[in-house]
Parts: sequence; C-alpha cells; structure tokens
Amino acid sequence: MTERSTTRRTENAMDLILVGGLWLDGTAWDQVVPALAEHGCRGIPVTLPGQGDGAVRATLEDQVSAVLSAVDAVAAAGGRPWVVGHSAACTLAWIAADRRPEQVAGVVLIGGFPSADGEAYADFFPVVDGAMAFPGWEPFEGPDSADLDQAARDRLAAAAVPVPEGVSRGTVRLSDDRRHGIPVVLVCPEFSPADARAWIDAGDVPELASATSVEFVDIDSGHWPMFTRPAELARILADVAN
Repeated sequence: MTERSTTRRTENAMDLILVGGLWLDGTAWDQVVPALAEHGCRGIPVTLPGQGDGAVRATLEDQVSAVLSAVDAVAAAGGRPWVVGHSAACTLAWIAADRRPEQVAGVVLIGGFPSADGEAYADFFPVVDGAMAFPGWEPFEGPDSADLDQAARDRLAAAAVPVPEGVSRGTVRLSDDRRHGIPVVLVCPEFSPADARAWIDAGDVPELASATSVEFVDIDSGHWPMFTRPAELARILADVAN
C-alpha cells in the first residue's frame, strides 16, 4: 500500500464513471466534469435509481445495474473505465469491480470504504415512509463538514434526495475474488492516509485488506470534495486515469 505520486499513468482508460453517495444525484459532479475535461478525461456521472429519477421503490440492485450499464457502455466503445464511488457509493464502485473485473480498469474510493459480502449497504439512519431522508448536519459536525459554509449546507440539504429503503437496507453481494486484483485508489478527505492504513491494517476494512494494490491520496477537504474542492478532486482523478 503506497501513497500515489503525481506521475501520470498512460496505459489506463481516460473515462471515469462518477457515482455520488447517499442523497446525491448526478448533478453532484457538475463542477468536476468540466474540470476533468480540461485534463483530457471524460467524467460520466450516474444518477442512481431512487436518487434523482423519482424511483421511490428502487432497490440496491437497481443502483448496481445503473453503474454496470455505464461500465458496459464504455466497454462497448472499446474503453476500460475507472469507477469512482463517493461515501456509501464506494460499495457500488466495488460491486462494479466484482461484477465486471475484466472491464473495470480500477476503482477510486472517495471518503468511504466498501462493505463486505452480506452486509447492509447503508442502513445508517431511520427509515420513514419507505425512505431514509437526509438527517440534517448534526451527524456530520466536525471534519466532515468543516469546509462547508452555511449557504453550501443549505443548498446541499435542499437538494438531498431521500434514499429508498430498498437501497439503504439492501444486502451487498460479492462473489468474484478477481476484484481483489483491481487497482484501488483511496482519496482521503476528512481522514488521513495514515488513518485509512491503520483501519485497513486493523482488519476494519476486510475488502481492502485483501486487495493487492491500494494507493492513498490526501485531499484537504471535508466529506464532499466535489462541492468544496472540485478542481483539486478533478486533478486527482485525472492523475489516476491518465
């Protein structure tokens, strides 16, 4: 496990599939996509079923299928994308690696870690009327939200999409050990690379403990760098893909 240098790798795909975490739709990447284009990369935001398309009965498998469809579209055009997952969606990116180990060039995990087989996807907050709403800022006080001013907090909260129960309480299924051979880059926002290494070494993240290539990149931001550090995040992602 190493920290990534700024030397670009030219043999990998230049397409990045962008998957936002809980309560976010595809517009979460609006500032990142044009910044990626400036680096010669194509960002492909995914609006997950149930998080922006009105599918209130969406399931975790529906979200997995949406990510896989994006992977398949790039593969059909002759590419091998990196799949970028943010927060809880780090698990979606990892499932894509499990389901498409020959088509995914690598996985970028931003501010989160993949769940293991058999675990609940994101059963973190109460479900009311079939959905897990954004719980307000209290659970995220501290490093998670320190770089968000009040206006940014208000915008994020207003745009937050309640996550269907079938997604948040869905069960993660992983079956292909080839996923452990796919390169992983862990972008560390509200925690440090040293923190992440310690958690992995302690066995708290078994999926990454079994991965053969995990690299770490620090970013000086809170939990939502696509909003607070979009240019820097784009530079990091471009460095990964090129």
